[in-house]
Amino acid sequence: MKQPIRILHVIGKMDRAGAETLIMNLYRNINRGKVQFDFVVHSQKEGDYDQEIKSLGGRIFYMPNYSPANIIGYKRAWNEFFKKNHEYKIIHGHLGSVASIYLGVAKKYGLFTIAHSHNTYSKFSIKQLTYQISSYPTRYIADYFFACSAAAGRERYGSKVIRRKNYKILANAIQFDDFEYSENTRKKVRNSLGIRGKFVVGHVGRFNTQKNHEFLIEIFREIRKKKDNAVLLLVGVGEEQSKIYNKVEKYGMLEDVKFLGLRDDIPQLLQAFDIFLFPSMYEGLPVALIEAQAASLPCVVSSVITEEVDIKADLIGFVTLDSSLAVWADKVIAFGNKERKSTRNSIEKSGYNIIEVAKWLQEFYIQKIEELK
Repeated sequence: MKQPIRILHVIGKMDRAGAETLIMNLYRNINRGKVQFDFVVHSQKEGDYDQEIKSLGGRIFYMPNYSPANIIGYKRAWNEFFKKNHEYKIIHGHLGSVASIYLGVAKKYGLFTIAHSHNTYSKFSIKQLTYQISSYPTRYIADYFFACSAAAGRERYGSKVIRRKNYKILANAIQFDDFEYSENTRKKVRNSLGIRGKFVVGHVGRFNTQKNHEFLIEIFREIRKKKDNAVLLLVGVGEEQSKIYNKVEKYGMLEDVKFLGLRDDIPQLLQAFDIFLFPSMYEGLPVALIEAQAASLPCVVSSVITEEVDIKADLIGFVTLDSSLAVWADKVIAFGNKERKSTRNSIEKSGYNIIEVAKWLQEFYIQKIEELK
């Protein structure tokens, strides 16, 4: 029996986040009899998706974390990996900060190299500058370039690369059936969370600077002044969670803000929300907003987010980050009264159907393997 080709994906850790969720959506929908995914991660701690990966037939390898002081050891680890693992012909790199290193080593061993941009940059910071400098050589190393949006491609690879034939926007597609709106599910979840009769503002995202939770809390505080039955559901974990909890406690809103932690029932939770609030400082193209629109959930988002995220179902409202809290709150309240109905056609027309995207990627991999023979 012919064995499937094995694609090596490189990532930090397979936790529940945007890029990782896209990879898993692709993995679940690709024909694993023809194409299998394996993973190189940079954490010894188990990722949220690790057990599912193994159940689908994937392998997980571990690399040491990179640091400038460890560059020689890091390169050595990659060289040793490819000397031991000869079956890989394609490497698909999602970890941008060190892509120029591992893709460069992979090319020495004859692999077809793919760089994949999942994000845009924040406002200027030392961290951002360091990332730009370290990732810059990738544009001269990779054989092919993917991006989740036009902005994510342009900022990572530059204007010359995005005009080439070896560049493509690969949509952050989803499994629509998992998210399609259900009134029955909505009632069950709202009952279980004790939020019947409430105006439910929701957010799904890691507690980090990018997601702008501090500003989100300020917006919600303003919403509470105008709508006293409002509650806020925060889904996710992260390094800033304690700071945000303390801020909520300081404002006396612990009864109104629920920290739901890491969840595997996001599709059901989205049914219970009335509005999705997403004031990120920067993004590539958030999978979470595609999922929300699939659930026919209105979204109020920062205007830094690309308009490519809008599936044209009148569910996205953009607000600038420098707008007042009152403007944000009024938009949330006004936008949260929309009728919920199926958005299947809009999702498919916008190119966010995971079945079609996975099929395209599968054929892309197979074609490249044939060309390498």
